[in-house]
Amino acid sequence: MAAKPPSRRQYATLLLVGEGETEEAFLKHVKALYAPRGCGLQVTVRCARGKGAAHVVDVAIRQRRTVDYDTVAALLDTDTDWNTEVARLAAHHGIHVLRSQPMFEAMLLRAVRRPAEGTAEELKRRFAPLVNGDGLDSGNYGAHFGDEALRAARRMEATLDLLLRLLRQ
Repeated sequence: MAAKPPSRRQYATLLLVGEGETEEAFLKHVKALYAPRGCGLQVTVRCARGKGAAHVVDVAIRQRRTVDYDTVAALLDTDTDWNTEVARLAAHHGIHVLRSQPMFEAMLLRAVRRPAEGTAEELKRRFAPLVNGDGLDSGNYGAHFGDEALRAARRMEATLDLLLRLLRQ
């Protein structure tokens, strides 16, 4: 009689959809911190390539239809087409919405106790030094957004708290 092959360990799956490439880079950084191989949680990060909150939720819904993820979350800005209809659609499809109010850079500036008021250009300009001028490289988030900083910031930013809870932190 042939021996049974060893059974594979079942992992919980989490899909994180970022609105743009900057959000995608941040989510990859957070994945590297909190979901290393073998931790029991398989995290996939996707980019919706912008186009507003409704598009990000739509991408998350379409990804969920393609692959049966246990949990799906969308990190999006609330400054472009975020409304109750989009919120209702996300809730109907079981998508956790990680809202950056009004935008991603403002949320992370607040997380490290920096001023987060102003135009989009001003916020992006203030944010750039925190990621060595390149927010598209996930390796640039470690200096200011490491484990200690994110755990402290979760008390001020509900979005970061929800993200860490989804990552079982």
